[in-house]
Amino acid sequence: MHRNFRVAGVGAAVLLLAGCASVNIDQALQEANQSTQDFTQGKLELSRTERQRQLRGQLSEQLLAKPLTMDDAVQLALANSPSMQALVAQSWADMAAANQTGRIGNPIFTFERIRAGDELELGRLLSIGLLDLLTLPQRQVISRNQVAQAKVQLSGTVVEQVSQVRQAWVRAVAAQQLLQYADQVNRSAQASAELARRMQAVGNFTKLQRVRQQAFYADSVAQLASAQHAVTAAREELVRLLGLTDAQATQLMLPDRLPDLPKEPKAAAGVSASALQQRIDVQLARLQLDVAGKSQNLSLLNSLFDVEAGVRRDTVFDNHSGEKSHRRGYELEIRLPIFDWGGAQRASMNAQSLAAEFDQSDQAVRMF
Repeated sequence: MHRNFRVAGVGAAVLLLAGCASVNIDQALQEANQSTQDFTQGKLELSRTERQRQLRGQLSEQLLAKPLTMDDAVQLALANSPSMQALVAQSWADMAAANQTGRIGNPIFTFERIRAGDELELGRLLSIGLLDLLTLPQRQVISRNQVAQAKVQLSGTVVEQVSQVRQAWVRAVAAQQLLQYADQVNRSAQASAELARRMQAVGNFTKLQRVRQQAFYADSVAQLASAQHAVTAAREELVRLLGLTDAQATQLMLPDRLPDLPKEPKAAAGVSASALQQRIDVQLARLQLDVAGKSQNLSLLNSLFDVEAGVRRDTVFDNHSGEKSHRRGYELEIRLPIFDWGGAQRASMNAQSLAAEFDQSDQAVRMF
């Protein structure tokens, strides 16, 4: 009776240690939206159903129906860009993979049936990785840190993508303004060149004066062509970052000019303090160093040996005598470090830890 309680207690403890919550992508997106509120405005999401994709399409059509502001461009990229959706999905996969490393492997059940003359032997073996079980608490800590690292990485990637969209929008609108200016200059130069031709015809301009006006006009034509090319290039870059189709690209409208600058700049002290607290690269470097350090300690043990432990119960039937007997015991399967002492694996972990340490030091220097 007491033995059954002990077995049940051990089993319950194993299940408790092995229990590991799955990754909730909605919660991860909520955390990313909170940490990058100034960039996403809480609009980052992953479309997993057809209904969600339809709503994304409707939102995209609404945004494209009017001149696209900078905030609208960011919202359109978050809702419409397949690359943005792909990076969110990949981040989900990275979190799930990190979560998996903190789980214990499933036990292995082995069944044998052996007949020798009048005897029939049935063997049953239930085995589990003993080293995996012993290192489970440490692997769960590493797993949680890796999940946190993947979340911070998602926030950093989103900030980078949104910043690229904002910069592309500014370049596209600025290119339009420069094109308008180049067109005005070209019209003025054309009028000046025509006036110079007429003035020379009546003797009021010398040939040199007319040539100067013609050169100015030719230069304005070249500047206009360059501005037109810049508009096309900037617009195509914005279309690519927004993930627009050819049909959507034809609907894209931009404002005539950039918005006015704020009347007063933000206080430098406040901006610096906020940046030091919220810098994603610093958070990521700190998590990478923590994961590398803990993984290095774990890999030192895993690189040397591995142990499989199992309990066995065999039943032997003697058909001649009609008797049945049972045998119970345990097995240990140990991997011996004969050909591979794990030196390469340990060297790799040492290098990763060293790289993470230097990366954190570099980020700390850049903070000041």
